[in-house]
Amino acid sequence: MKAVLLPGFLVLTLLSGAVPLSAHHQWPVSRAQLVTVKGTVTDFVWSNPHPMITVEVQADGRQAEKWLIGGPALNRMEANGWTRTTVKAGDVITGIGYQFADGQKIIRLERVLLADGREIRVYGR
Repeated sequence: MKAVLLPGFLVLTLLSGAVPLSAHHQWPVSRAQLVTVKGTVTDFVWSNPHPMITVEVQADGRQAEKWLIGGPALNRMEANGWTRTTVKAGDVITGIGYQFADGQKIIRLERVLLADGREIRVYGR
Protein backbone atom coordinates (compact mmCIF):
# COMPACT_ATOMS: atom_id res chain seq x y z
CA MET A 1 0.00 0.00 0.00
CA LYS A 2 2.82 2.42 0.83
CA ALA A 3 4.43 1.88 -2.59
CA VAL A 4 1.14 2.89 -4.27
CA LEU A 5 0.87 6.15 -2.31
CA LEU A 6 4.46 7.25 -2.87
CA PRO A 7 4.13 8.23 -6.56
CA GLY A 8 0.98 10.26 -5.83
CA PHE A 9 2.70 12.00 -2.91
CA LEU A 10 5.69 12.86 -5.10
CA VAL A 11 3.47 14.34 -7.83
CA LEU A 12 1.57 16.49 -5.32
CA THR A 13 4.81 17.64 -3.73
CA LEU A 14 6.27 18.68 -7.08
CA LEU A 15 3.09 20.48 -8.13
CA SER A 16 2.78 22.37 -4.86
CA GLY A 17 6.36 23.61 -5.28
CA ALA A 18 5.74 24.77 -8.84
CA VAL A 19 2.91 27.15 -7.95
CA PRO A 20 4.97 29.44 -5.66
CA LEU A 21 7.86 29.40 -8.13
CA SER A 22 5.71 30.48 -11.04
CA ALA A 23 3.99 33.09 -8.89
CA HIS A 24 7.35 34.64 -8.00
CA HIS A 25 8.22 35.12 -11.65
CA GLN A 26 4.99 36.84 -12.58
CA TRP A 27 5.50 40.59 -12.33
CA PRO A 28 2.13 42.33 -11.79
CA VAL A 29 2.54 44.53 -14.85
CA SER A 30 0.24 45.79 -17.55
CA ARG A 31 1.42 44.62 -20.96
CA ALA A 32 -0.89 47.06 -22.74
CA GLN A 33 2.04 49.34 -23.63
CA LEU A 34 5.71 49.92 -22.95
CA VAL A 35 6.51 52.76 -20.56
CA THR A 36 9.57 54.98 -21.02
CA VAL A 37 11.18 56.55 -17.96
CA LYS A 38 14.16 58.92 -18.33
CA GLY A 39 15.94 60.09 -15.23
CA THR A 40 19.06 60.29 -13.12
CA VAL A 41 20.20 57.11 -11.39
CA THR A 42 20.25 57.52 -7.63
CA ASP A 43 20.91 53.87 -6.77
CA PHE A 44 21.69 50.56 -8.49
CA VAL A 45 21.36 47.42 -6.38
CA TRP A 46 23.10 44.52 -8.17
CA SER A 47 21.65 41.47 -6.44
CA ASN A 48 19.25 38.59 -6.96
CA PRO A 49 16.42 37.97 -7.34
CA HIS A 50 16.03 41.25 -9.26
CA PRO A 51 18.63 44.01 -9.67
CA MET A 52 16.89 47.34 -9.09
CA ILE A 53 17.72 50.74 -10.52
CA THR A 54 16.25 53.78 -8.77
CA VAL A 55 15.91 56.86 -10.97
CA GLU A 56 14.72 60.36 -10.22
CA VAL A 57 12.50 61.66 -13.00
CA GLN A 58 11.81 65.36 -13.48
CA ALA A 59 8.58 65.82 -15.42
CA ASP A 60 7.24 69.12 -16.78
CA GLY A 61 8.29 71.36 -13.89
CA ARG A 62 6.56 69.16 -11.32
CA GLN A 63 8.22 67.69 -8.27
CA ALA A 64 10.71 64.92 -9.10
CA GLU A 65 9.34 61.38 -9.02
CA LYS A 66 11.21 58.28 -7.87
CA TRP A 67 10.84 55.26 -10.17
CA LEU A 68 12.14 51.74 -9.60
CA ILE A 69 13.31 49.78 -12.63
CA GLY A 70 13.68 46.05 -12.03
CA GLY A 71 15.61 43.62 -14.13
CA PRO A 72 15.66 39.83 -14.31
CA ALA A 73 18.12 37.62 -12.41
CA LEU A 74 21.80 38.58 -12.53
CA ASN A 75 22.80 35.67 -14.77
CA ARG A 76 20.29 36.77 -17.43
CA MET A 77 21.49 40.37 -17.26
CA GLU A 78 25.14 39.28 -17.43
CA ALA A 79 24.35 37.16 -20.49
CA ASN A 80 23.17 40.36 -22.18
CA GLY A 81 26.27 42.39 -21.30
CA TRP A 82 25.30 43.92 -17.96
CA THR A 83 27.72 44.26 -15.03
CA ARG A 84 27.47 45.85 -11.62
CA THR A 85 29.04 49.00 -13.17
CA THR A 86 26.84 49.32 -16.27
CA VAL A 87 24.98 52.16 -14.57
CA LYS A 88 25.98 54.19 -11.55
CA ALA A 89 24.60 57.03 -9.46
CA GLY A 90 24.53 60.24 -11.48
CA ASP A 91 24.07 58.56 -14.88
CA VAL A 92 21.10 59.71 -16.93
CA ILE A 93 19.36 56.68 -18.43
CA THR A 94 16.13 55.84 -20.19
CA GLY A 95 14.43 52.69 -18.95
CA ILE A 96 11.85 51.02 -21.16
CA GLY A 97 9.55 48.33 -19.80
CA TYR A 98 6.14 47.46 -18.44
CA GLN A 99 4.69 49.37 -15.48
CA PHE A 100 2.98 47.70 -12.55
CA ALA A 101 -0.73 47.39 -13.33
CA ASP A 102 -1.74 49.06 -10.07
CA GLY A 103 0.00 52.30 -11.08
CA GLN A 104 3.05 52.03 -8.83
CA LYS A 105 6.11 53.72 -10.28
CA ILE A 106 7.84 50.39 -10.85
CA ILE A 107 8.68 48.92 -14.23
CA ARG A 108 9.86 45.52 -15.36
CA LEU A 109 12.82 46.42 -17.52
CA GLU A 110 13.02 45.32 -21.15
CA ARG A 111 15.86 47.57 -22.30
CA VAL A 112 17.77 50.68 -21.29
CA LEU A 113 19.33 53.52 -23.25
CA LEU A 114 22.54 54.68 -21.64
CA ALA A 115 23.76 58.28 -21.67
CA ASP A 116 26.31 57.40 -24.38
CA GLY A 117 23.50 56.20 -26.69
CA ARG A 118 24.08 52.46 -26.26
CA GLU A 119 21.01 50.28 -25.89
CA ILE A 120 21.22 47.22 -23.67
CA ARG A 121 18.44 44.66 -23.51
CA VAL A 122 17.75 42.24 -20.70
CA TYR A 123 15.83 39.51 -22.54
CA GLY A 124 17.95 38.82 -25.61
CA ARG A 125 20.08 40.78 -27.97
